[in-house]
Amino acid sequence: MTMIRRGKGSRRRRWHELRDKRRRGIVLLPSLLTTGNLFCGFFALLLTVEGRYTDASLAIFVAMIMDLLDGRVARLMKATSQFGVEFDSLADVVSFCVAPAFLLYSYALKDLSRPAWFGVFLFVICGALRLARFNVQTGTVDRRYFVGLSTPAAAGVVAASILLLGDAPPIRWLQISLAAAAGVLALLMVSTFRYWSFKEVDFVRRRPVQTLLVVLLAIMIVATKHDLFLFVLFTGYALSGPLHRLMLGRPVAAPTPVELATKEST
Repeated sequence: MTMIRRGKGSRRRRWHELRDKRRRGIVLLPSLLTTGNLFCGFFALLLTVEGRYTDASLAIFVAMIMDLLDGRVARLMKATSQFGVEFDSLADVVSFCVAPAFLLYSYALKDLSRPAWFGVFLFVICGALRLARFNVQTGTVDRRYFVGLSTPAAAGVVAASILLLGDAPPIRWLQISLAAAAGVLALLMVSTFRYWSFKEVDFVRRRPVQTLLVVLLAIMIVATKHDLFLFVLFTGYALSGPLHRLMLGRPVAAPTPVELATKEST
């Protein structure tokens, strides 16, 4: 009987060890995706130094894909943690704040005066403030909306603009327009405009045929006019927050934690 108990105990210990290893592997996967996001942001900086501006823009878009996947994978595997949240925010500061600002300055604003680099620094600091506010407000706001333009969306406008214009140096009026756009994007990130987060929409489960058609159409458009499509997509999303406010006619306050708890209980 003692040998049987020892055998069961050793099997139980091995099973717990295997379970702990699997949990560590599950937590490691989202962190690897976040690391890929950070690497793409760093790689975009290197490409910018070499003057490969369109390639740097593409690296920022790849970072967006990594950023989209790490959160989804963590929630799917139930491997979310405070460490992952903080690590993701730090990676986002590099990929979606520093990298697009440095890209924009090197591409179009370095020939302008001192307000140019102040404008791109405003982009960086507003993006960092946006990420800090998002971490603080997690769980206290409506998941259907972002408060303020998200940093990946703002970086997408910058990257799509440069991808559309190409590696050739822009003319003077385009330089001024891009400088003004950087300031507007910075203010949108710290604004109280509401942007649809798409977190509560399950297109695949509710409308599989329509979703398939939309995906195929998007792939065809991206394959033919990817630069124009990305520019229209991200610019339209950046403008959707102010347009939503204008259509409502008044700002809509974010629900308080008590209101959210009452809504969930009902």
